[in-house]
Amino acid sequence: MGYIVALTGGIGSGKSTVADAFSRLGIVIVDADIIARQVVEPHTPGLRAIEAHFGQDIINSDGSLNRRLLRERIFSRPEEKTWLNALLHPMIHQETQRQISAATSPYVLWVIPLLVENQLQHKANRILVIDVLPETQLQRTMLRDNVTRQHAEQILAAQATREARLAVADDVIDNNGAPETIASDVARLHAHYLTYAAQAAAQDKTQ
Repeated sequence: MGYIVALTGGIGSGKSTVADAFSRLGIVIVDADIIARQVVEPHTPGLRAIEAHFGQDIINSDGSLNRRLLRERIFSRPEEKTWLNALLHPMIHQETQRQISAATSPYVLWVIPLLVENQLQHKANRILVIDVLPETQLQRTMLRDNVTRQHAEQILAAQATREARLAVADDVIDNNGAPETIASDVARLHAHYLTYAAQAAAQDKTQ
């Protein structure tokens, strides 16, 4: 297993923007959200199991998962959400490990929005938190997803607090300002991570 930097942050914090900047430097990105979508794509065991459990109407006419209906089904029924998590989490974990193991860059950037919520801090060598003010998160989420302020506030309330994320951070990128400032922050951290990864690799060889 190579050196893993976990990138996390709340909704609207700019995780994708930061991850893209690392990608341009040649770093392999393993994105938990993308993997979560991949394991329920048409014809996958994950989607077949969901259809068998929830019924055929959970599948759209094009064969894809009806995410809106699924959210409605599990929203008010905790036992259904527990069932779904028990199905998908092992699949997501397995695919995450496969992608990390296959990575060829000096370190891997693991984009994991629910790192704190799912208490996965121990699975990374280093944790990078993208930090923004809650008001900034609300404004970005409302604009990006075309949702009401109330809906954006509900999403924020369901996530870990800003303080909880900062408490586990090894590194922080302040993304309250202009997007142009991210490149220099990423370049600085990239240099550090290359050093840390090399040190870890050297240590592994001596053990």
